[in-house]
Amino acid sequence: MLPSLHEHSPTNMQEHRALEEVLNTQQKKLAFFQNLVLLAAADGRLSDDEGQFLIQIGDKLGLKPEEVMPIADNLGVLSFIVPAEGIQRTLELQTLVQMMLQDGDIDPREYGLCMEYANRIGYSKAILDDMVTQLSGGKPDPHPNPPTVS
Repeated sequence: MLPSLHEHSPTNMQEHRALEEVLNTQQKKLAFFQNLVLLAAADGRLSDDEGQFLIQIGDKLGLKPEEVMPIADNLGVLSFIVPAEGIQRTLELQTLVQMMLQDGDIDPREYGLCMEYANRIGYSKAILDDMVTQLSGGKPDPHPNPPTVS
């Protein structure tokens, strides 16, 4: 559980401002939020920390409950939406990693989705793992090669 990392980190504050600037259309905001919801739901449960993180991001993006409910209602048929812009791709991956870290447990299904997203934007496993290490406070990962989900 890393609430202090997300709430007090000056770089994180800059990321959120940048994220809000980059997600400058309603379509981009909803696509990004859909990606976060898909990741949060990947392990079959939504922890309190994950729920709070979704609420924080939704509030920051100015999304209304009626705009995001269709995402929750259609989780089974939705998939990741990969943005075209490079800066948006990187910011989204960082936020997806933050979502994965919310419950303090790197679930293999959540990690697999982050890896899928990273691959689709041209990032290697090493880049993803480095991002996970940095965003989790720089501690070495006790499981450097999380099991894959088949």
